[in-house]
Amino acid sequence: MPDPAESVSAHRSIAERFVDRRSHAGAVALSPDGEHVAFVVSTTDLARNTSTKRIWLDDAPLTAGDHDSNPAWSPDGRFVAFTSKRGAKQSDTTLHVLPIHGPGETRTVCSMPDGIGDVAWSPDGTWIGFTSRTRDQRYTKEDESWQAPRKIERFFSRLNDEGWVFDRPNHVHVVRADGSAPPRNLTPGEFQHDGISWTADSTAIVTDAQRHDTWDLDLANDIYLIPLDADEHPDTIRCLTAHDGTYGAPAVSPDGTKVAFVGYGDLLTYPQNAKVGILGIDADGVAESGITWISTGLDRTFQALASEQPPVWETDTTLLASAEDRGDTHLYRLDVDGSGPPEPVTHGPLSITSFDTAGGVLASTRSTVTDPSEVFIGDERRTHVSAAYAANAVGWEKFTVPTTDGTDEIDCWIMRPPDFDETQTYPVLLNVHGGPFTQYGEVFFDEIQMQAAAGFVAVLGNPRGGSGRHTGWGQAILGPKHPVTPGSGWGGLDVDDVLAIIDGTLDRFSFCDRDRVGMLGGSYGGFMATWLAAHHGERFRGLCSERAVNNLLSEEWSSDIATAFRTEHGPSHIDDPDVYMASSPIRNVRNIDTPMLLIHSEQDWRCPIVQAEELWVALKLLDKEVDFYRFPGENHELSRSGSPVHRVQRAEIILDWFAEKLAVR
Repeated sequence: MPDPAESVSAHRSIAERFVDRRSHAGAVALSPDGEHVAFVVSTTDLARNTSTKRIWLDDAPLTAGDHDSNPAWSPDGRFVAFTSKRGAKQSDTTLHVLPIHGPGETRTVCSMPDGIGDVAWSPDGTWIGFTSRTRDQRYTKEDESWQAPRKIERFFSRLNDEGWVFDRPNHVHVVRADGSAPPRNLTPGEFQHDGISWTADSTAIVTDAQRHDTWDLDLANDIYLIPLDADEHPDTIRCLTAHDGTYGAPAVSPDGTKVAFVGYGDLLTYPQNAKVGILGIDADGVAESGITWISTGLDRTFQALASEQPPVWETDTTLLASAEDRGDTHLYRLDVDGSGPPEPVTHGPLSITSFDTAGGVLASTRSTVTDPSEVFIGDERRTHVSAAYAANAVGWEKFTVPTTDGTDEIDCWIMRPPDFDETQTYPVLLNVHGGPFTQYGEVFFDEIQMQAAAGFVAVLGNPRGGSGRHTGWGQAILGPKHPVTPGSGWGGLDVDDVLAIIDGTLDRFSFCDRDRVGMLGGSYGGFMATWLAAHHGERFRGLCSERAVNNLLSEEWSSDIATAFRTEHGPSHIDDPDVYMASSPIRNVRNIDTPMLLIHSEQDWRCPIVQAEELWVALKLLDKEVDFYRFPGENHELSRSGSPVHRVQRAEIILDWFAEKLAVR
């Protein structure tokens, strides 16, 4: 065993190397003629414990602020609008317009107290539309001790990483591009909105929203047209869809006659592979059956986690959208009439993280297992903002293992340590992703790189219940009493697949030490860690359950998305609590004899920290071996967007703990 002090130091060094000064590109925006590309470069700064964002143009920085993002070109290509934090109040978000080719200075168009997003110019260049939260008066008080109590009347009133939202709803705003007048809120009131896409005549904005009274019960999300005078005449707001599905990410066609969006019907069932739909701009309350779904020729989700953005129109008859496919995230070209299957535009082991097209040019940011996102024009790489950092990364090998029932195969990946020696054996860390409807795949993943750098063989795969495959794959673990598509429930086929992944890996790769296997996962992956500890603990030397769901019953009444889990498990927890307890690993806590590491964030509202507390209390009372770390000031996204210092500390804790339990030599 290495000296503990040296081990801590070595693992901290690894974590710092993979967190500090890492840059990646995103949010590409092409000029109307396709000649120039603006994008955002984000860089972590461990010393300042923050991340900076700056706008780049083509191959060099364009802005010098620490919080510059959301680049958007004016229709004539002369200006770029962007958001920043350059106001008198440090907490305010500011909107600016920067001349690109001519004289002039950056001008501030407006300042908003609670963020600016979804920035888009009107086609006539007169207006800039954006979304921003409208705060209740309580937020003007000196501190919370002066604030009035909140009266909660709806579900989903507080969201992870957002805090309270019902008293600061996200609204559609417009402001004159010359900054000559203050911004106008077109959608005042209680309802939330997301996305800005202008009509071709610049008289209205298309957005998605939940503007009907029962949205928090039926979970419907709709596409709306918001005229420019909607603040004075709210009765002119028109709902294009019929409150019978989840529809979002709208994009108006260049000729202004159609709206593309992403979504699906059947509000009783989640997950589903989201599809690309088309409606006429004059649509009014069209039901799901009346939508033209143009992506059905490819049974994959077009709500890709790596590139969460609306489709982009190429012409009036074709558009681009991203979809997940067995670990990849690719761009596809779709015909507006749905006459043919989606045509792949990108190929190979990669993930598209943002994209745009203009003037016959395609711009995208792409990530691989060894490279954080970089800008590509067509298939030509144009930036190297992460080149020095990527030099520390190693590749991996993709393989498949059969499902236990022999009905399909599971995609898997294995990453060897940098100084790998085929004649040696190595400790193994099995990773299980969250969701469960998401995927591991061809994208830079710092956690796996850290594990390999610390001397572990890292293994990961995409069991049933995840995304990137056909609809049946994702729905295989719906609850056994689900009213539409009953499945095995959590703790069924998914567990079979996870065990198939590790068994198939150990059988295939002789350098994997069967006696030194650990497992870790977060969120749903944390559920899987606790479930495996309670049912198959003898297979592992240690398990890390992070930001986990351990008690599905208490999760259903305490999570920020409480009441939505019935779409996965079937009946509500009021009607049939036994369904939730049957899939709760906490009920078998007495069977846990393998050491466990619990990590949770104190401001996690998705899986509140009581989930970890329940498990820790039980394990301590039963005199089991358990370590519990709580991160202050962090939420469910700690591993991805937490403070750089906390991300380093988290990685160090995990690597230290597994090095001890798996006797890393």
